[in-house]
Amino acid sequence: MVYQNILLETNERISTLTINRPDKRNALNQATRDEILQALNSLNRSAETRVLIVTGAGDKAFIAGADIGEFEGRTALTQRESMKGSRIFDALEDFPKPVIAMINGFCLGGGMELALACDIRIASDGAKLGQPEINLGIIPGGGGTQRLTRLVGEGKAMELILTGDLIDAVEAKAIGLVNDVVPARELQDRVRGLAGRIAEKSPIALRMAKEAVKTASRLNLREGLDRETDLFSLTFASEDKTEGVRAFLEKRKPDFKGR
Repeated sequence: MVYQNILLETNERISTLTINRPDKRNALNQATRDEILQALNSLNRSAETRVLIVTGAGDKAFIAGADIGEFEGRTALTQRESMKGSRIFDALEDFPKPVIAMINGFCLGGGMELALACDIRIASDGAKLGQPEINLGIIPGGGGTQRLTRLVGEGKAMELILTGDLIDAVEAKAIGLVNDVVPARELQDRVRGLAGRIAEKSPIALRMAKEAVKTASRLNLREGLDRETDLFSLTFASEDKTEGVRAFLEKRKPDFKGR
């Protein structure tokens, strides 16, 4: 498929989805959101994709937020109507394969909400992150109030959302918002190296592991432990489990097929 607002490429079982609107600091307009959903649906069906990297074009912005021009003239009813159906934030969080956000600049508003929906976040040392919606007289509406709170705690989430202040990548790492911070020139190598290590694992085990970890913030402990037991047991039905155990006993590297 030919996209107008994103770039999509797959190499060595790693797919990279790039928001390609550098002149708009990769802001998310409706057309871009629609293309992201289409790309996620395509990648979900692709056996060639084991890990997904999400990033923004250029070196200025990951995603600088929503395209604010689309907000003008909207009423509460029209805005609510526009949010029906599939949303990119939920689709990305529910994407069954591991997702890494490669944060290469401004990561604001809807851009931060998209990063929050990813499984792992790696930022360049020049990145700036925040939920500045309060400065427009609105609040985060793509999951920011919920996912940010679960990630960094209520107090810090409240501070960031109520002030609209931006923080640098070092502080973002200190509060647990990003997993790691690297020099901008090393960002792509660091993320692709991480993605490559993950892509070597069993796709079935990766999917089960992701679901199990996500369960921790959705259910209570007892329910989460029960779900983990179910998912752990299911991995024993795969050929990958047989290959992994055999490779360990034979002291060789496993060759996982995703079956």
